[in-house]
Amino acid sequence: MSRKGIHDKVSVVGMGCTKFSEHWDKSTDDLIIEAAHEALNDAGIELKDVEAAWIGTMDSGYAGMTLSGPLKSDYIPVTRVENMCATGSEAFRNACYAVAAGAYDIALVVGVEKLKDSGYSGLVMNSSPGDGTSPNITAPASFSLLAPAYFNRYGLDPKQGKEVLARIAWKNHANGALNKKAQYQKEIPMDRIINSPMIAAPLGVLDCSGVADGAAAAVIVRTEDSKKYRNDPMLVKALSIAAGPGEGMLTQDFDFTSIQENVRAAEDAYKQAGIKNPRKEIDMAEVHDCFTPTELVIYEDLGFSERGEGWKDVQNGRFDLKGDLPVNPDGGLKSFGHPIGASGLRMLYEMYLQFQGKADKRQLDDPKIGLTHNLGGYPWQCVSFISIVGKNLS
Repeated sequence: MSRKGIHDKVSVVGMGCTKFSEHWDKSTDDLIIEAAHEALNDAGIELKDVEAAWIGTMDSGYAGMTLSGPLKSDYIPVTRVENMCATGSEAFRNACYAVAAGAYDIALVVGVEKLKDSGYSGLVMNSSPGDGTSPNITAPASFSLLAPAYFNRYGLDPKQGKEVLARIAWKNHANGALNKKAQYQKEIPMDRIINSPMIAAPLGVLDCSGVADGAAAAVIVRTEDSKKYRNDPMLVKALSIAAGPGEGMLTQDFDFTSIQENVRAAEDAYKQAGIKNPRKEIDMAEVHDCFTPTELVIYEDLGFSERGEGWKDVQNGRFDLKGDLPVNPDGGLKSFGHPIGASGLRMLYEMYLQFQGKADKRQLDDPKIGLTHNLGGYPWQCVSFISIVGKNLS
């Protein structure tokens, strides 16, 4: 499946990110302007220098004018992208390939979503038209199925399994408490997580990511040109997205303990980046913790843990901020909420800060290779995105 990729051909030279929050006093336009201008200023360029732009949003605007209107760009091409929860990452991927191909020298990418005053709750959402055979199930209910399947396969009793899930949420909220741009900036005790009101058994409300507004942005150039803008660019080493055939519910071997789209996207990205042992070679990761069992399964799908060992790595603190492989050092979706179009770029923003030593109290010790991951859809039919980024040529 491995594509040729664009290993180290493009770099990120500027990024911006709004605070993720309940922005009742800000519009989609306001969020776009804030994130975009932070990225442009960070790169030391003006909007007139941008030759093309991409805007990622699920439902907060349509067509390229979602970006060109608020920014008042000068008739440059703007492409609007949507790919479920991988929307922001997909916009980033498209812009990277356009720059690598030589079509443009400087590209701007913005991901945005305004959910809090849209009626979107995470439990109620629009579904694509179908033939009536697909299950009518909420996102929390669909991902809750991962938990008992994993517990049963690997011998965890429900109480022990619930503690593992709670520790994932505890870790991410502890990290988010150190992040001024997170929606929730407070540590949450384990017992409160375990006893939080039930949403879809065994998931309580604190096993679920929140709903938020936010935007993030990036400026992309070819690596050979990056030194014109800064001495510490973030290099793009691999970009992969796997869109599944939707066969999970139709096959006997789908058991809810692995998501094949994750596996396939990771395999492809590792080949592009030359990663042989992700457990040892990846220094940090931002993964799609929409629900706590999702993060648990992701550990094993991405090769951070051996099959059936992810829960032990959680308990041993392997993925903590001071662990061997910190996962979601910025607090993840649990602390930021999930404005769909912005989340993928928010993850890349954390990689960018960490590489530059600007992550404040959550700063890691000289990370060199990072991974971001998004998953959109349901466990049995989804899209999965992986990026691998770094601070050095290799």
